[in-house]
Amino acid sequence: MSDNKRTICLLNDSFPPTIDGVANVVLNYARIIEKNHAHVMVATPNVPGTDDSIYDFPVVRYPSIDTRDLIGYVAGYPFSPETAHMAEKEHVGLLHTHCPMSSAILAKQLAESMDLPLVMTWHTKYDIDIANAIRSKLMQEAALQALLHNVNACDEIWTVSKGAGENLRSLGYEGEYIVMPNGVDLPHGTADDKTVSEVTGGFDLPRGIPCYLFVGRMMWYKGLRIILDALAKLKERGNDFRMVFVGGGGDFDEVRSYANELALYDKLIFTGAISDRDQLKAWYTRADLFLFPSTFDTNGLVVREAAASDTAAVIVAGSCAAEGVTDGRNGFLIDENADSLASKLTELSGHPDTVKNTGIHAGSELYISWDDAVAKAYERYNVVTDNYKRGVYGRKDPLTGSWMQSQGELMQILGGVSAAGRTILEGAEKIRHEAVRTLEEKSLERVEELTQSIADAKAGLTDSIRKTGEEIWEHLERYL
Repeated sequence: MSDNKRTICLLNDSFPPTIDGVANVVLNYARIIEKNHAHVMVATPNVPGTDDSIYDFPVVRYPSIDTRDLIGYVAGYPFSPETAHMAEKEHVGLLHTHCPMSSAILAKQLAESMDLPLVMTWHTKYDIDIANAIRSKLMQEAALQALLHNVNACDEIWTVSKGAGENLRSLGYEGEYIVMPNGVDLPHGTADDKTVSEVTGGFDLPRGIPCYLFVGRMMWYKGLRIILDALAKLKERGNDFRMVFVGGGGDFDEVRSYANELALYDKLIFTGAISDRDQLKAWYTRADLFLFPSTFDTNGLVVREAAASDTAAVIVAGSCAAEGVTDGRNGFLIDENADSLASKLTELSGHPDTVKNTGIHAGSELYISWDDAVAKAYERYNVVTDNYKRGVYGRKDPLTGSWMQSQGELMQILGGVSAAGRTILEGAEKIRHEAVRTLEEKSLERVEELTQSIADAKAGLTDSIRKTGEEIWEHLERYL
């Protein structure tokens, strides 16, 4: 660690054991800053049963409400005197939040009370996440207003790509932003032949047949339908290939079902999720091309992971993943449709040397290590600190009492919904067990009664969700 006594406080709504892309970013920032630059403190919502003693830096867990049954994450309650005390004890000199939600609210409180600069990184298209989670247009607008309020409270905004910055602008943000790309936690270079053989040797991957790869969550918005439709066209034309999907969750079952409808089952390999980085690198090395026709992702980190193994990607022109890519030089660009992808793959199938050389250029021109990415970010921290001391950023609007009251009440509502949901799920589980026992007794009359009980419980849950939505909206309307 550097002799610099300043501590960087990183905040995010998720951190291991909760695993997602941004949690991985924060973990890499923390490890590398602590190792190479300065001291680090991480502030994140409490997850019951977590052991943070494995880290070389302090992890401060502030209070949370367990909403994992509803949204898969805990909801942070961002009002924590203990976190403020720890920040003072650790001599925090700069705050960097990676989420515009509860972590940003806590960060703003700390920035105001300790007179510190505050940086925020905008990682993803939160408007799409909100639209997927909330059906009401009015509530979507209210949620976006809340996010923008938190963004505007920060001194400097970073985005992981220019596309992510323009997405933020499209939501109403009018300030400046700096592109600060994330790194890749795979070393540059191909995996050795032995590892590749051990990892991929048990699959139907004939030599000389093009092998295509996708890595990521199995979600339709990742462009998976474009991939499957394009492959169906290749098969109709008599082109042979193998397509490997690495990932799970989300729309996995629907994707496999659709692939079967297209009669692609003899050409596809689904490995499920792979967390072992050596195994993942072996797949990147074995693939001839990486297919990633997604316009959702703001960074396209997997494109750079493929580049780490000198594997070129086929991506949509104008997408965030395509930033820095020159068609035919260090990647291949297509339009966002299956015909364009099928045409590109058909064209490249006869030019293996072009594919290989493009992959080598991708490795030398697109790859960025986490060490280099964090070094660039830390250098900017110094600029931010200097700008803050000189008053370059000006005064930001303080958190108002009504806003803090709003957040507190909203957390209480979420907690109540979560508790109600768990109660309903426990009741449904009891009904299920009784149904099984009754079936074993072959009591048809009782089965009918239980069927009606389940229907009544479902109707009650629907009504409860409707009333909760109305309550949340009435609550937000008072403050937004």
